[in-house]
Amino acid sequence: MTRFIAWFGTARGALVLLWLLWLAPRVLLAFTTVVPSSDAAWYFDRAREMSQGMGYHDHGGPTAYWPPGWPLTMTVLFRMFGVSTLVVALFNLLCNFVSAWVMQDLARRIGHSVLAGRVALLLIALYPNNAFYVPLAMTECFYTALLLGGCWLLVCRTGWAGLVLAGLVFGVAMLVKAQTLVVVPLIFAIRLWREPDALRRLPMLVGQGALVLALALLTVSPWTLRNHREMGAYVLVSTNGGITLLTGNNDSARGDFTPDDPLVHQLNARKGLNEMQYDAEAKRLGMAWIAQHPAGFVKLMPLKLARLWLPDGEAQWHFERGWAPWERYATLGHAIRLANQALYVLMLLGMAAFAVVELRRRLREKLRLIDWWLLPYGIAAYVSAIAVVFSGQGRFHYPVMPFAAMVCGWLVALWVDQRGRQKV
Repeated sequence: MTRFIAWFGTARGALVLLWLLWLAPRVLLAFTTVVPSSDAAWYFDRAREMSQGMGYHDHGGPTAYWPPGWPLTMTVLFRMFGVSTLVVALFNLLCNFVSAWVMQDLARRIGHSVLAGRVALLLIALYPNNAFYVPLAMTECFYTALLLGGCWLLVCRTGWAGLVLAGLVFGVAMLVKAQTLVVVPLIFAIRLWREPDALRRLPMLVGQGALVLALALLTVSPWTLRNHREMGAYVLVSTNGGITLLTGNNDSARGDFTPDDPLVHQLNARKGLNEMQYDAEAKRLGMAWIAQHPAGFVKLMPLKLARLWLPDGEAQWHFERGWAPWERYATLGHAIRLANQALYVLMLLGMAAFAVVELRRRLREKLRLIDWWLLPYGIAAYVSAIAVVFSGQGRFHYPVMPFAAMVCGWLVALWVDQRGRQKV
């Protein structure tokens, strides 16, 4: 066992095998045609229209309902390589590679262990749901690469060039998911409190954080100006926040997206509302329901978190609807889903176990409690905070899973290190 661990953690051949294990299923899936459905179909259709010069429109007029980052990115791809699900899949494969590489490097740097990075890569390579998003025209692969890339720049590249690039990356990430900017203060809070002279460095770190935020907003600003020009209002990114709030907070809500509630139907029955008015009215109805049902809002929180964190493997839903041979392979698909759920639960348990072990170790050895090891938990908390306000859906935790694999890598590396010390 000791020899195998040493080989796995140091040999170049082991690293090559890991990357082949990661690559093989994803290349196979990239050449699998899954017809876009639901959100993926909307994104794909808007990108196809924009690549043909039709603008970002819906129902015959300009829209800002959905964040534009992903369809705009697909538009560039379609203009360069043609409109095809294969083009999207190959781009997702590239994004998936960037995520895996950054995850491995972050695990190695923060955990001070090559073994930790390789364990993280092994877990993500074996994790089916991560791979099965490759042929889908969904935001997950692209957004996860942006989120990890922005974190990597702020953790590993502390110079001004890294800050500028991080601002641009987080700006693009905002155009994919508007709430992303919350991550920047989180990272700078860890950067501040991990320093022994935190108060002295406070002004400089506040300035650096402000620079990253300003550059992110500057990256988004052309889209905000477009919204004012086309729709008559300064919409920062998108206009779907109100309906997302309302569909997660109503009498029918059980933690998930509930578009069939009477309040939602009441809103949809109103005539003459433009997109901004619809968003504002949905937000008003959602906030009014919360104000009138504070206990109900609190009771929904655990249901939303359960819906966010308990199920996994939701990529299967897209294969059931968009992959022609699904019925022939349905039994295999369900078996993979079960195996996926088991690995997913193990990674979450590993994340919980490492928090306990690392806290005890740091208290015992009198190390700083606040350091970069908290980053994955901060990302998980950020996703959870969004869910408890709006609603929980399994796919929303997709960007957290590389961070979970990273933590499991640290747990294994710590176990190997302690085992070696006991032998000595």
